Amino acid sequence: MTSPPGRTPSGTEVPAVTLISALQSLSRAQREAAARIAHDLDWPRSGVAVLHLLAKCGPTSLTDLAAHLRVDLSVASRQVSTLADAGYVVRTVDAEDRRVRTVELTDAGRALAAEAAEQYTNLIDRAFATWSPEDLAEATRTLHRLVDTISADTAHRRSPQNQQESA
Repeated sequence: MTSPPGRTPSGTEVPAVTLISALQSLSRAQREAAARIAHDLDWPRSGVAVLHLLAKCGPTSLTDLAAHLRVDLSVASRQVSTLADAGYVVRTVDAEDRRVRTVELTDAGRALAAEAAEQYTNLIDRAFATWSPEDLAEATRTLHRLVDTISADTAHRRSPQNQQESA
C-alpha cells in the first residue's frame, strides 16, 4: 500500500512528521544545554532539574515532583535520594497524610538552584539575544500549544475509559 504524496502510510500529514523531528532536535539541544550547565555545576543533569522545580514550586510531594518532571515515581525517588545524600533536599512526612513524603530544598539546595538559574539566564541571554520580544512570545505560544496537543493525546490514551475500551 502506498500513501498519497504528503502523507505517511498512516495518513498523517508530512509537515506534522517534520514537526516531530524538529521537536526531537529541540529536545536534544535542550538536554545538551542542561548537561553543560550541570557539568559546570559539577552535578548530574537530572538533579539540577529537581532543584529547579523545587525552587519554583516550593515543598512538593514526591508524587507531584515525578508528575511535574514527567518521570516514573521510582526515577524521581532516586534523584531525590541523591540530592538528599548530598544535603540539597530533605524529605519529610506529611503531618496530615503520613503516607505522603514531601521534598524541600535545604539552604545548600537553594544556593545550588540559584546558581543553576543564573547559568540558565546567561545561556538564554546569549542564545536569544537576536530574537525580538514578539518572536519570543510567538515561539512560547506555539510551544505551549504543542505541549498541550501532545499531552492531550497521551492523557487520552492513558485514560481508564480508553484502557477498558481496548481490553
